[in-house]
Amino acid sequence: MKSLVTRSAFLFLAFLFVSCSSEQVAAVSENAADKSSPPNILLICIDDLRPELNSFGVDYISSPHIDALAAQGRGFRRHYVQAPTCGASRYALLTGQYGGSSNAALFGRAEQLAKDPNALPSSMPAWFRQYGYTTISVGKVSHHPGGRGGPDWDDEAIHEMPESWDRHILESGEWQHPRGWMHGLALGEIRGDATKMDGIQLVEGPDSIYPDGTNTERAMAELESLTKDASGKPFFMAFGILRPHLPFGAPAKYMEPYAGVKLPATPHPEKPEGRTTWHKSGEFYKYNLLEPELTADQEFAMEVRRHYAACVSYADAQVGRILQRLDELGQRENTIVVLWGDHGWHLGEHDIWGKHALFEESLRSPLIISYPGMPDPGEMSDAMVETIDIFPTLVELAKLPAPEHASGVSLAPVLASAAADGHPAYGYFKNARTLRTETHRLIVHEDGYLELYDHRTSEGETKNLAEAQPELAQQLLAQIEARL
Repeated sequence: MKSLVTRSAFLFLAFLFVSCSSEQVAAVSENAADKSSPPNILLICIDDLRPELNSFGVDYISSPHIDALAAQGRGFRRHYVQAPTCGASRYALLTGQYGGSSNAALFGRAEQLAKDPNALPSSMPAWFRQYGYTTISVGKVSHHPGGRGGPDWDDEAIHEMPESWDRHILESGEWQHPRGWMHGLALGEIRGDATKMDGIQLVEGPDSIYPDGTNTERAMAELESLTKDASGKPFFMAFGILRPHLPFGAPAKYMEPYAGVKLPATPHPEKPEGRTTWHKSGEFYKYNLLEPELTADQEFAMEVRRHYAACVSYADAQVGRILQRLDELGQRENTIVVLWGDHGWHLGEHDIWGKHALFEESLRSPLIISYPGMPDPGEMSDAMVETIDIFPTLVELAKLPAPEHASGVSLAPVLASAAADGHPAYGYFKNARTLRTETHRLIVHEDGYLELYDHRTSEGETKNLAEAQPELAQQLLAQIEARL
């Protein structure tokens, strides 16, 4: 396990992992990896998923399959991603490193490696591949579904994560190509460049009439192929689920738990005082949805939230399908399962409909780690953790050499005991950076403007205290400068 003291030196010894003996940590690795063969890894990545799930304390969401996984593992209520945008967040997941505050970071990595194969350290899948694993990705795992570039994101010569995957797959089906699949609605409808498409939709039919359905079928087939592989190699399989990413379309049956239901009021729907990192992302307004001046239409806003919830339940069903196939193939007993949300999403909080902001709603997402023999399965953790911690955690559980280039720390202490402590979380977006502590969030803009929020107050991230509490703001700023 990577030294916790080494990392905390960056934070002026502001935190330590406690409440977990070395024997407990060792037991975690033994339980996860002490099998007749190295453990498999199944990494499930879900796009735009808020920690708004039944197992995370939200009783109006129907998420039985994710809830069952949480009951078999350790859920992290306070998991924070590094960036509130798909490509940059997934870059941090797949490299275990900070950096890359835009989607272009993935292709920047690809260009560097094309010039010099030794220019950059190994990605997480490349690390497992180096140590004998078959690595495949199905669906949206890096930024583009299928992991390629080019006009329609299907150019085999352009890889977002080069030297990482034995196979990287997307079943585009009726949606023609990965770009169409990512912005698709029912029965092959894709978003055009000149005209808008509906942002919310429900169509009667099976899961396969929307993009995720066909992708899950391909993922289940790939899982079966990996299990029957004559080489006997362990596998690292990443399975990327698109929904609840826009457009909010799902088979009509998934709206049944929400039809006509009045969801709880949106907290803090007002705009925060002062400047923020929110830049009026146009993603939401590329569809036939709320126009900026119509956000006061609470009835329609409620309907948008219901459709988002239906998409969460549709994504949950895909989780259930892949885990059922894992069980049918007899692989659950030797597989570490990780479910990860690439970032959150604002549903009207701060008057934002989207993700591109350094607020709690954008940066907090679900994380669940499960494997047979885990101590106290089902106990949720309140430890604060980061996405970059996943890489060193999986390496330790699989008993592989530690990746010294990874910036995160192993979560083995928290897996051994849900009561173990975590550590502050850092993030960034475009020209701003942020630090989340147990009690506060600081955001620093490129020009030095500061936002300081106290999570112990009812105002939360709506009342900027930077001018009223300058000493605390400067103290937290020093931690950001030291770490990022």
